[in-house]
Amino acid sequence: MISITVPPEYGWVVLGAGVAPVITSMYLSGFVMKARKEYDVQYPNLYAVPKLHKNADEFNRVQRGHQNYLEGATSYSIMTLLGGLQYPLLCAGGSVLFCVGSALFMKGYADNSLDVKMARYKKGAGIKWIGFLISLVSSIRLGIALIRG
Repeated sequence: MISITVPPEYGWVVLGAGVAPVITSMYLSGFVMKARKEYDVQYPNLYAVPKLHKNADEFNRVQRGHQNYLEGATSYSIMTLLGGLQYPLLCAGGSVLFCVGSALFMKGYADNSLDVKMARYKKGAGIKWIGFLISLVSSIRLGIALIRG
């Protein structure tokens, strides 16, 4: 049997994996709501239909930036909450990279002056993946440590 002691620094992990992703999602949602008004894309449509909406690509790029965040946020938070038990400050720092990188991903992807293929990484969004990898490796290391006892 293994017992886990939660270090006092784990509070930073709770903020980084529990609170920061919610704030990040709300922040990114604001861009989508603004784009809905600007490009006249009504609910319940998740995306604008090309050839039906004259600015479908412009709106869809904003929506896709937010959707990309939503696709990874849950697994990121779980890995951070787990890996942070062993590496709390590292995972907390990774949370900053993940959340800021996700906002930069959205900014790049939504910038219609940039080529869509690489736009999402033109404004520094690569730091998102550093934060993600920190949590991935940390949770793997915790799992291995638990298996080894």
